[in-house]
Amino acid sequence: MNAPALEVQRLSIRYPGAAPVIADLDLAVAPGEIVAVLGQSGVGKSSLLRVLGGLQRASSGRVLAGGVEIDAPQPRVAVAFQDPALLPWLTLEGNVAFGLDFKRQPRREAAARKALIDAAIAEVGLEAARKFRPSALSGGMAQRTALARCLAREPDVLLLDEPFGALDEVTRAAMQALLLKVVARHRAAALLITHDVDEALNVADRIVLLGGAPARAVGVWDVDLPHPREDAVAETGALRIEILTALRSAVRRH
Repeated sequence: MNAPALEVQRLSIRYPGAAPVIADLDLAVAPGEIVAVLGQSGVGKSSLLRVLGGLQRASSGRVLAGGVEIDAPQPRVAVAFQDPALLPWLTLEGNVAFGLDFKRQPRREAAARKALIDAAIAEVGLEAARKFRPSALSGGMAQRTALARCLAREPDVLLLDEPFGALDEVTRAAMQALLLKVVARHRAAALLITHDVDEALNVADRIVLLGGAPARAVGVWDVDLPHPREDAVAETGALRIEILTALRSAVRRH
């Protein structure tokens, strides 16, 4: 594997007055790699993503992006949540541009800024909707806008917290295909939090299962299959059974 764009070293997360949520977690994601993190509800997946994005402090351990320790939001790391969190008073274009105003983002000349915004909107296929308000967008278009907002920042690391969970099956498949294209083109390291085993099998290069109390990596699977994987029923089917068996075992131990 290439030198990691994102590296987690002996990470532990604990909330005041409570038992540890995650303990001694090690994880690395290379440029151009998609790692899916699975686990039952409440195991700490979203807490992990907030720490990786610099939105929350870890109790111990380190998170590194490009070898630089993360302890606050960083320009090189972009986060997309299940809720697109679009500002209703801004157009689609304004929402994509808004990501460039985040704290610590490098300041750019107007022409360079516009080029980034235009390229991000084009990449997610929303040029015709750039003047629309969020109320006029479908769920899939809203998620594409949220992804474009991330891409305009030119991140090295893309963190995704179940971003397609509320979408219908057809739209979700389209968004998964878009994610694959974006990661391949930009060589970003992507970490996808999901509860959907099939989604993980469709897009991930590696799948990590969190389990136990406190949570640890209780299973890791390399998915060395070409895309698209929808027709690789036999290959993904065997992996699916293995992962679901491990997931059920992890739930019993929680």
